[in-house]
Amino acid sequence: MSNRIILPGATLGVLGSGQLGRMFSIAARQLGYRVHIYSPDSDSPAGQIGDVEVAAPYEDLDRVREFARGVRVVTFEFENVPSATSEAAAEIVPVRPDGRILHTTQHRLREKEYLSRNGFPVTPFRSVESLESLQKAVGELGLPAILKTATFGYDGKGQQRIARIEELPNAFEQLHGVEGILEACVDFEREISVVAARGLDGSFQGFPVFENAHEHHILDVTVAPAGIPPQLHREAMELARGILDSLRVVGLLTVELFVTRQGGLLVNELAPRTHNSGHLTMDACPTSQFEQQLRAVCGLPLGSAALRAPAAMANLLGDIWKLAGGVPNWAAALSDPSIKLHLYGKAVPRVGRKMGHLTATAATTAGAVAAVRAARDRLLLPY
Repeated sequence: MSNRIILPGATLGVLGSGQLGRMFSIAARQLGYRVHIYSPDSDSPAGQIGDVEVAAPYEDLDRVREFARGVRVVTFEFENVPSATSEAAAEIVPVRPDGRILHTTQHRLREKEYLSRNGFPVTPFRSVESLESLQKAVGELGLPAILKTATFGYDGKGQQRIARIEELPNAFEQLHGVEGILEACVDFEREISVVAARGLDGSFQGFPVFENAHEHHILDVTVAPAGIPPQLHREAMELARGILDSLRVVGLLTVELFVTRQGGLLVNELAPRTHNSGHLTMDACPTSQFEQQLRAVCGLPLGSAALRAPAAMANLLGDIWKLAGGVPNWAAALSDPSIKLHLYGKAVPRVGRKMGHLTATAATTAGAVAAVRAARDRLLLPY
């Protein structure tokens, strides 16, 4: 057996301590691994599950190296970990996916340039470093367009829609001095994602294409399989495989895509980690996205990513606690035996904060979506 394979009983390291790290840690423990968590936070969602929680700045590279000496491999659940942190860990143990992938995907402009340079379809874009470059970009791409910060963007953060020339000065000010990227608006029919894994041996497994609905730029409901033709499903899977092979990913990577009204595909963003849209795999697939990440980074054979039945996932944001006037009615939500509840261990619910999710399987995708939406609505019923 290859000495590159990291067997159960070993200790794994995770950079980042949010809900994705929590669910990865649960999957790792089920397979007999120990997990150490590193982030600036304490009593974090992942830290509550891990064997060891190190609360230290990502910039403290000596602490990062010390952390790496206690594990066999390092992975991450949060792509905004500084590249220097990943590089420091890689001096000691393998980091999977590789830090160069993190460096590319945590910066929107670098990501788009990489994809475009390697022949993957993306929305037209331009870099923005000054008001003059923004004006030039608008002249080339037209309006409306989307101006984004090049770094630290997720759940719609760091994004603004520009509809009129008069808005340019204020839009540029909202970048607050950081590099930006202007993207042409896409007339898309739907948003989909492919969560896929690539092993040490180059093996590939993609979960069925997910279809995603957003509210206020935050994922609201995901359904699988996506309501797209079989040929488009194959094209999305081939596109994802091409990207993972091109980047030589060892681990998990999510490809977010737009389906245009003409039936084409455009890559929106990459995430070198598990993904909110993949949460339904925990209850709908033989191998969850979290176990698949573990298998990939440890060099184990990849698990089956087949869908047992049509499934849906609904996010639970902190808004629900506010609307319920306190604790949501969990019993009412779970009165449907097809519903599964996953909470993230976050003590303070805030508007827009992801606190958990619901999943359901059914005979049809419509039935699964109806089940999770109805269960979420029941959370607001009085006790």
